[in-house]
This record gives sequence, structure tokens and C-alpha cells, in this order.
Amino acid sequence: MASNVSELTTYKAYLQGEWKKSSSDETIAIQSPYLRKTIGYVQAVTQDEVDEAIKAAHKAQKSWAELSLSERGAYLDKWADELVNNSEDIATAIMQEVGKGFKDAKKEVVRTADLIRYTVQEALHMHGESLKGDGFPGGDQKKIGIVERAPLGVVLAISPFNYPVNLAASKVAPALMAGNGVIFKPATQGSISGIKMIQALDKTGLPKGLLSLTTGRGSVIGDYLVEHKGIDMISFTGGSGTGRHLSKQTAMIPLVLELGGKDPALVAEDADMDVAVKSIMNGAFSYSGQRCTAIKRVLVNEKVADELVARLKSEIEKLTVGSPEEDSTIVPLIDDKSADFVQGLIDDALNKKATLVTGNKRQDNLIYPTLLDQVTEDMDVAWIEPFGPVLPVIRVKSDEEAIELANRSEFGLQASIFSQDIDRALEVARQVEAGTVQINGRTERGPDHFPFLGVKASGMGVQGIHHSLLSMSRERVTVLNLK
Repeated sequence: MASNVSELTTYKAYLQGEWKKSSSDETIAIQSPYLRKTIGYVQAVTQDEVDEAIKAAHKAQKSWAELSLSERGAYLDKWADELVNNSEDIATAIMQEVGKGFKDAKKEVVRTADLIRYTVQEALHMHGESLKGDGFPGGDQKKIGIVERAPLGVVLAISPFNYPVNLAASKVAPALMAGNGVIFKPATQGSISGIKMIQALDKTGLPKGLLSLTTGRGSVIGDYLVEHKGIDMISFTGGSGTGRHLSKQTAMIPLVLELGGKDPALVAEDADMDVAVKSIMNGAFSYSGQRCTAIKRVLVNEKVADELVARLKSEIEKLTVGSPEEDSTIVPLIDDKSADFVQGLIDDALNKKATLVTGNKRQDNLIYPTLLDQVTEDMDVAWIEPFGPVLPVIRVKSDEEAIELANRSEFGLQASIFSQDIDRALEVARQVEAGTVQINGRTERGPDHFPFLGVKASGMGVQGIHHSLLSMSRERVTVLNLK
């Protein structure tokens, strides 16, 4: 399939510690969102190869779990070093494959190395505990409970396209550090970046078989992986639809889901406008809004709405639009289908009499930043996550109305609240249904050691380095009965 384009790399899959072609003899073409052409091919791995990879991971995991934490950590520290050494190459792959600006792509790689090193240190400092039996009424003081953490077995890590290195490593690193084997399934658009990340890990001499990277068609290996009896835990980041499907398909195994969001910015009439405008701009438009934690709607008090909209308009019109090679803020969306979806939301709002403040211009899958005012509840853009550079403004009369609209969403990932009255901001924060509420700042993941979670359709379970180590291990209790 790739013979007539010999200058393009056909990447191999990493199966049982070896880089190899799939027995399917099939590859999947990876298209660059801004070059609009194929930039490489990845393997279409088969179900038999998945079986073999999982079997090998179970076998290798047993001796891996017997290594000391320091020994496991040494591999991960070397991995972090390799990522930094190859950061230019990996960042170029991220840029070309998912259309992220080169500077941001490089930041992602360096941040990932920091995350891996912190994961090692966190695991080294997570101590077990001992409990005395007589701590409970009627308990025997000769009973001593020793509580340690044990690995779960083999973890399935499924990562998304938008942070193809960071959100992959945030699963792989704690899984390995906790003593597990790993099957890593990157998003198809994100596979080349994921492969380059694992090439760096392979250079550390990681025991063969412990980790496999399976690229392939979701229709062939997606459900097969998820329902496989050899998988002991799944960590997934992606869309809420897939997340719901996953939670139905999996039975009796731990699941951590990081899903979509419709993160609101609640702007009170006493907000510091400079802070609100800057935070909303960064939150809504960086990487064209292709972030689960992007600000996706503004609920602003009508007393300051005119000022906020005017200031947002002038900032939006200064945004750089174009190629990620020039570090533009607004870059082409991941594919044409995504651009069609965002355009559909804009069209629906305008048909229902929203005010177009600026934007609504499109070239292929590049959508110019769009600000919509006077958005009402009957418009899809008020509720649906666009994953693109469109920001709806909904005017409200009170904090209560803003909270009610914020909470009526099926999502609950994050929210931002802008007010100079800290008591008021905290009161609103307590009532907003979201995993994290930011006061006077943009919605964003991290720092990576903070707990990160969504409620409702935004997810299940908690991430963040400490919590990921907990979710990828279990408690093992040994009771000593002394004479």
C-alpha cells in the first residue's frame, strides 16, 4: 500500500517489545490536518496480535512487579531523559499529526518528562500503613493489619488526539510505576506521536513484553481490547459517547474515564474585566478550542455583557490564524468532519437569531474564531461541546440564573468564576456541579499533581499523578495474628 510513496514512513507497531509489521499486511494512512495530505502510515493490528500482546504483558508483569520501586523508577527516569533529548523530533511529529503549534507541542513533551519524573517520586513516597486490631471496639490488640499497594495486572491505556504524548504518558507512567503491564492504544490521529513516545521508552531497555503499542482500526480492535478478559483496568480519555459505550462494555473491572466538557465561564458584574477577558481568551481559543477543558460558553451578568463582548471581539480579531508551523493560535481543526460539526453549530445559532459578533469564516477545516452573542437556550451551541473555536455568550440577570444554566448541562468537567468578591465566588463555586472550579482563572488541566476529574457525563474516577497511582493499584491487606 505504501510502495508508491516510499518517501513516507510506514511505522511499525510495538508488540511484545519488538517493532514489527502487523500480520494483517494492512496500514492506516495518517493525514495532517493542515498539510491536508498523508504524512505516514501505521499498522492495522489484528485481534490475534492483541491476544499475544496481552499474554506477553501478563507474563512480563509478574517479574516487573517484583522489582523495587527504585528499580522501576530508574527506567521511567531514563524515559523522561530520552523524551527531552528527542523533544524537537517528537514536537515536530505532534505538530504535523494533530496541527498543534510547534512551541506548544514542545512544551507538551517537556511537561510530559516532568510528569514522568514526578510520578516516580510520588510512588516512592506513597507508604503503606499498619493498623492495630484494638483500634475498633472489641478488637484484638494481637491483630495487626499491614496495608500495602499491589498492581492490578495489565492496564489498557487509551489516549486522545489532542495531547497525544502528555495524556498517554499520564496513563502509562503511573501504570508502570504501580507494577502493571500496559497495552497502549493511541488515538489513530495521534499514533505517530504515540509511537515516537514509545520509541523513547524502548531505548531504556524496558523488559520485553511488558508494554505493547497497538495501532489499528477501532472497528477491529477497539471493542475487542475493551472486552478482553486479560485486561484488568482501563484508563480512557476521549468523547463522552465512547465513554458511555465503554462503561457498558466493561464488567467488573476498574475504569477511569476522562470525557468531554461544556465548561462555563460565569462572569459577575463585579469581575475584574482584564482578568476575565484574558482568561476567557486563553481558555476558549488556545489550540482552536480542541481541549476538553476549554471554556465553551460564557454566562455573563447583563450589566457588564456589552463591555465584555466588545472587549472579547477586539481580542479575538487580534488572534493569529493559520498554520501551526507559524505557531498560530487558531489552526485547522483535526479533520473536515470536526469542522463541519462546528460550522453546523454556528449555522444553527445564527438561524435562531444569535448575534454574530465576529468570525463565521471558513477555509476547508480551518474555522476562524467566532463569537456569538444573545445565545439562547434553544440553540445547540448553548449545550453541545463543539471542540472548535466558537464561543457563545449567554446573558443572565443573576448568579442564581448563571448557576442554574451551568448545572443544566449534561457535562461537569470544570467551570471558571470571575468576581472580585471572594466570598461570593466561593459561594457560587460550591453550587456549580463540576470536578474543578477555577476562581479568577481559565479552565485547564493541572498542575499535573492536582486531582483531575469530571462529574456527570464528563467522567468517572480521578486522575492526577497521586490518584492515577491509586486507581492503577489496589490495597493488599495482610493480617498478623500474634501469639
